Amino acid sequence: MEIKSVGVVGAGQMGNGIAHVMAVAGYDVVLNDLNADALERAMAVIDKNLDRQVSRNIISADDKAASLARISSTQELTELGQCDLIVEAATEREEIKTKIFETLVPHLKPNTILTSNTSSISITRLASRTDRPEKFMGFHFMNPVPVMQLVELIRGIATDQETYQACLKVVEDLGKTAASAEDFPAFIVNRILMPMINEAVYTLYEGVGNVSSIDQAMKLGANHPMGPLELADFIGLDTCLAIMNVLHDGLGDTKYRPCPLLSKYVEAGWLGRKTSRGFYDYRCDAPVPTR
Repeated sequence: MEIKSVGVVGAGQMGNGIAHVMAVAGYDVVLNDLNADALERAMAVIDKNLDRQVSRNIISADDKAASLARISSTQELTELGQCDLIVEAATEREEIKTKIFETLVPHLKPNTILTSNTSSISITRLASRTDRPEKFMGFHFMNPVPVMQLVELIRGIATDQETYQACLKVVEDLGKTAASAEDFPAFIVNRILMPMINEAVYTLYEGVGNVSSIDQAMKLGANHPMGPLELADFIGLDTCLAIMNVLHDGLGDTKYRPCPLLSKYVEAGWLGRKTSRGFYDYRCDAPVPTR
């Protein structure tokens, strides 16, 4: 099963990062989004990030030009039909992901592999809504994609070995490292990371510390490169809440109950960096804690 072309669904932070690394690795990429402006922004971000890699001598100027030439964009899902591999990187909502796969399936080649970049949703359940559960698996990149080394590979109950090996080879071609995870809520990274972030929000909610003291304590006391609240803003508070809900619903343990303050921030539309306000206000020259 040779993969030469990759379709990426969703041109947001994760989607444009996935398109970037796939193109640099030599794959032909078709980047899809319903929003033309989102596609335009994504291509601008990719161009900027490639420039950064050139300036750091990670790639050459010729590599940048060749990578950009490998990426095309489209608002039509059907134009991904001839790709060998599809990576869905849409919003972390199961109904949206399911609709994407149901729309794609009639237009795919028989051997096309379907994957989801979901950070928490059941791969087995997503696969069951397609015509090829044996050729479906989780392909979870870390953010920011061009920088982070890890990719979680998650097999659903029906995923066959050929599909797993084909995706493993893609990870190796990207120069990244794969971690195999079983199909349980939030897999490995977010099963551990999100409860820590949620606990940091509880610590803020209960008045144990303010935003600055919580983040500083974890950076200086646990040697974390980013504080948990700063990291939550970077990930997106809506994504954090969605993952905590998956953990809570899927495992049925009260220790995964999302903090009410996290829910309140999301209700307010304070989602972190992408809305310029979360646990920090990013509308100033330097981020200012909001509590």
